[in-house]
Amino acid sequence: MLDEMKKYARYNWIPVVLDDTLELLKIILNVKKPKKILEIGTAIGYSAAQFSKYIGDDGKIDTIEIDNKMYLIAKANMKMLGLSDKVNIIKGDALKVIPTLTEKYDIIFIDGPKSHYIEYLPMCLNLLNDNGMIIADNVIYKGMVTSDYNDHKQRTAVNKLREFINTVESDESLHSVLLNIGDGVMLISKNE
Repeated sequence: MLDEMKKYARYNWIPVVLDDTLELLKIILNVKKPKKILEIGTAIGYSAAQFSKYIGDDGKIDTIEIDNKMYLIAKANMKMLGLSDKVNIIKGDALKVIPTLTEKYDIIFIDGPKSHYIEYLPMCLNLLNDNGMIIADNVIYKGMVTSDYNDHKQRTAVNKLREFINTVESDESLHSVLLNIGDGVMLISKNE
């Protein structure tokens, strides 16, 4: 079923987590053994379904999706996979949903609209357990963030991602590493 989800996504130009990024995430999840995961950007539920293998029987994933079509597809996919009890899909704008959440999370996976990563950061840090980790995907954004890219079409997203990276890297209360895996993955944790 997961292979079928990936094929469907690729055929329909729906972005899902890249294979090498997924392998990194599997290692992190296997080591961290999270009980609670927050995901920003559900799409068809592919990554949430993958994450569900690592949260144990008592684990829970909250995932936020703004697009109604993707939300409905993800709901159907979770039902088919028998994951409806483990994966809670929240329909809405993450900028409005995140402030309403009261849980603390072991892993927060940011994979939503790239221009909002900088806005998600303080909200996500507020929801992160002390030993938790934020994983931000696609931060190199097809190489545009680390090049001299300045074309109008993607300028806002690129500049916001640059601001996000600079903010994280300059915050002494955070430990971070930017990995050149997939489309760029940034791992962020709170300094003890």
